[in-house]
Amino acid sequence: MKIIKLISIVTVWVTALNAQQTPGNQQSNSIAIIGATAHIGNGKVIENSIVIFKNGIIQNISMLKGGEDISKMDVIKASGQHIYPGFIVPNSTLGLIEIDAVRASDDNEEIGTWNPHIRSLIAYNAESKVVESMRPNGVLLAQITPRGGRISGTSSVVQLDAWNWEDAVVKQNDGIHLNWPSTLSRGRWWLGENSGLKSNPKYSSQTAEIEAYFKHSKANSKSSNGMQNLPLSAMKGLFNNSKTLFVHVNDEKGIIDAVEFSKKQGIKKTVIVGGYESYKLATFLKENNVSVLLQRIHSRPSNDDHDYDLPFKMAKILVDNGVTVGLETSGDMERMNSRNLPFYAGTTVAHGLSKEQALQLICLNTAKILGIDAKYGSLEIGKSATLFVSTGDALDMRTNQLTNAFIDGRKISLETHQTELWKRYSKKYSTN
Repeated sequence: MKIIKLISIVTVWVTALNAQQTPGNQQSNSIAIIGATAHIGNGKVIENSIVIFKNGIIQNISMLKGGEDISKMDVIKASGQHIYPGFIVPNSTLGLIEIDAVRASDDNEEIGTWNPHIRSLIAYNAESKVVESMRPNGVLLAQITPRGGRISGTSSVVQLDAWNWEDAVVKQNDGIHLNWPSTLSRGRWWLGENSGLKSNPKYSSQTAEIEAYFKHSKANSKSSNGMQNLPLSAMKGLFNNSKTLFVHVNDEKGIIDAVEFSKKQGIKKTVIVGGYESYKLATFLKENNVSVLLQRIHSRPSNDDHDYDLPFKMAKILVDNGVTVGLETSGDMERMNSRNLPFYAGTTVAHGLSKEQALQLICLNTAKILGIDAKYGSLEIGKSATLFVSTGDALDMRTNQLTNAFIDGRKISLETHQTELWKRYSKKYSTN
């Protein structure tokens, strides 16, 4: 009996430790946020604003005049604070990996080379403690993206306060992710080769394989014989323009080849992901209507002869040339680093962009790239009330302190495992 009781206690303790935060309740009454500086997300700013939303939809956003009837609304007084649209992190593995060392919690990569039919959405863990840690920095939406292979799979866009993936989904199967081969490779030092960069001898054959796969996929999409090949059928969205082709590529020649390949295949929506050398091709990308999800800003230059601040100013170069740019956070510890998205945008301000231009990189621009800008990405009448209030500049890690946050009008919790630990231990060494 004692053993049974002990097991029960341990079970309850483990369950509580890993318990999901209860998602916010549906909005039941109109809410008015008054007095704050509203950063619309499209470059505009409204001082001393009033933002009203009902049933999760923004009903009014304008300058506060003082005569508005808000007597029957829940009122949030935010004088001296700032309102922002929810930030959007693209190309993320949030919810696909919880603990790197625990294989059972790692669902970010599938075995095989050609996996367009692998849908990241159904592996998304809405209960992830990593996911909930995004919200206190204003990151409220994410594009959940698989990794690995030549074609990694199909991504989807979710909001970060849900019971499960069905509740979380904002846009299902938004795009297919292609890892373009590099034009360069390093010598195999263990075989006595020079370890420096050299032309990739397999580049032509690798791109030929991609072309053959797309050719077969296009033929399959036109077939009416009743036979279904799941991987090839998943590619159909690229040819009927219901999906975007996200090409992960960094080098100059690779970017040019990828864009030309996409045009040749008749794919209308192409996005470069990473794009380290995209700054050299700004005019080319603009002419071909290709957007860029730019690599993590807080990175070192790839080559010794590059400017030390090149990663910091890439966004400025592309924006000045009219390219639609968003910021992504992939790389080491990318899930954790997703919460730093607003601070990456803040770094671009220190290197030439205005604060409102930088804000667009993680709001409206990204929403346009992901195809969700009709509902998200900016504070406009008729759009989702997915927004937050901060005591200071949301792009500055010192002042980005959220007081309220909403997803589709639902007030969400800003508590995380980290804030709970902070509260627990903050007074341990205090001298009262």
